[in-house]
Parts: sequence; C-alpha cells; structure tokens
Amino acid sequence: MATVMVVDDSKTVRSYHGSILRDLGVNFLEAENGMEALEKTLDNEVDLYLVDVNMPVMDGYSFVSELRKQPAHKLTPVIMITTQEAATDKLEAFKVGASLFETKPIKPDALKGYLQLLIKATL
Repeated sequence: MATVMVVDDSKTVRSYHGSILRDLGVNFLEAENGMEALEKTLDNEVDLYLVDVNMPVMDGYSFVSELRKQPAHKLTPVIMITTQEAATDKLEAFKVGASLFETKPIKPDALKGYLQLLIKATL
C-alpha cells in the first residue's frame, strides 16, 4: 500500500487531505512544516508528498530542495498544493523539483488521478 506525506502547517488542510487519502485506502503521514517532514522522511518510506508552500520553520520550496539532495528521494513525486497562484510560484516549484503544482483546495478526483499517475496506485 502506498504512503503519502501531507506537509502543511494548517491542521484543517492536513485533515482534509488525510480524509481524501483515507477514503482512497492510502496510508498517510502528517508534518506541520518542511523540517518535521525531513525528520519523518528518515524513519518512513514515503511514495509521494503533498506540500504547501508557506509554512514556518521550513517552507515548501526549501523542503523540496532538501528532499532532492537525498539519493533515495531524487525522484519521489511531490505535488505542491498551495494558495499561491502566480506563474513565478509555479516556476519556483518546478525549479526545486516539484512534480506537479495545484492550488487549494485540490479536488478528490484530481488527487486520485495524480496518485494513479505518479505512483501507479491501484485505487
């Protein structure tokens, strides 16, 4: 079974994404910021990350940049899901290594499709 880490400082957003993942039968982990996510990455096998941009301690761009430095996570899919909508935000996300960029709130059907595409999850 696939494991997805939801990285967002908003408990409401983590709960929303978690409920979608739970309904799809996907295991998920939560982290409040990029630093916590990096720490949890050391102890857990993660198949895909859902990452916010604006977070305290370590933002989403910094997290993805650090994640990509780890040999085991150079190719792990990352979907940036944020309220940031500017073209410069998308460009920055792709520069640091994001696989996809979505604005909040993500629709459950879209997330399901991305999981099937990026990690070949059978849902």
